[in-house]
Amino acid sequence: MALVPRRRQGPSKFQQAADGSMTLIDHIRELRNRLFVASLGLLVGLIVGFILSKWVFHLLEEPYCRLPSSISVRADGKKYCDFVVLGVGDGLIIRLKIALWVGVIVGAPVWLYQLWAFIAPGLHRHERKWAYIFVTIAAPLFATGAVLAYEVVGHSLSFIMSAGVLGEPTKLEVGSYLNFVSSMLLLFGGAFEFPLVLLMLNFTGVVTARRLLSWWRIVIFLCFAFAAIATPDPGPFGMTLLASCMILLYLIAVGIGFINDKRKGRGREIYADIDDDEISPLEDDRVPVGAADPIAAPSPLDAPTPVHKPLPLEGRFDDMT
Repeated sequence: MALVPRRRQGPSKFQQAADGSMTLIDHIRELRNRLFVASLGLLVGLIVGFILSKWVFHLLEEPYCRLPSSISVRADGKKYCDFVVLGVGDGLIIRLKIALWVGVIVGAPVWLYQLWAFIAPGLHRHERKWAYIFVTIAAPLFATGAVLAYEVVGHSLSFIMSAGVLGEPTKLEVGSYLNFVSSMLLLFGGAFEFPLVLLMLNFTGVVTARRLLSWWRIVIFLCFAFAAIATPDPGPFGMTLLASCMILLYLIAVGIGFINDKRKGRGREIYADIDDDEISPLEDDRVPVGAADPIAAPSPLDAPTPVHKPLPLEGRFDDMT
C-alpha cells in the first residue's frame, strides 16, 4: 500500500495576521466573518434568554416582593406580587430587554472569543498571557459585585420607600424598578473592577506597589465618595458595605503588586532610596579638548558610465502596450 504524502499546509490566519502578511482585504473579510459568527452567538443567546426571561424576572423582583405593600390578593384569595404597568406593551418590552441581557451573557463565550481572535494577533505573547489572566479575574469580580448589589437592594428598598414624602412603601412601576435594579448591578459590578486597574498599572511598570500604598488616604476617600453616590440607601449600611469591599480589594491588589515588584526586582534601583526632591550630584569629569585630527584631501571621483543611445520608439513596446 503506497503512502500518500501529506499535503503541506500553509500558515494559519492567526500567523498571517501576526507576521503582517495578511492584506487589508483579508482583514476586512476576517472581520466580516467574525462579526457574523458573533451575531449567531448573540442570536442563540437571545433565544435562550427569551426562554429564561420569566425566571430571571422572578429573581429580580424578589427584593420588591418582600415588601408587604407589594402583595395583592386575587378574587380567589391567592396572594401575588403586584406591579404598576402603565403601557400596553410594557410587559413584552421588559421581557425582550431581559432576554437581551441574558443573551449577551449566554453568548459571551462566542462573541468574546471572536473579538479576542481578531485583536490577539496584534499583541505580543506576554500581552496575550496577561489578557487571559485579567479576563479570567474580571468575570468573577463583576459577578461578585452584582451579587452584592442584589443584597444591598434587598436591604435598602424598604428604607428608601418609607423615607419618602408618602411615609410608607407603595407599589412601583415595573419598568422603572427593573431599570433601577439593572443600574445597581452594573454600578457595583463595575466598582469591583477597580483593583484590576491598579494591577494593570503595576504590571505594566507605571507605578510600584509602594507608590500605590502611599495613596491609601485618597483611595479610602474616593471609595466612600463613590459608594455614597452609587448606593441607593442614604443610610450607612450600603455605603459602608460597598466601600469596605472596594478597600479590601485595593489592599489585595497592593499585596499582589508587592509580590510582582519583588519578583521583578523593583525597588533595588540605584536611585530607589533617594528622595524625589533631592538634587542628584554631578561629577566634575572634565576632559581637555585637544587639536582635531587632520583631514585628508578628497580623492577624485571616477568618470560616469556613458549612457547608451535609446532604442527607436517603435521598438520599445510590444503589440499589447
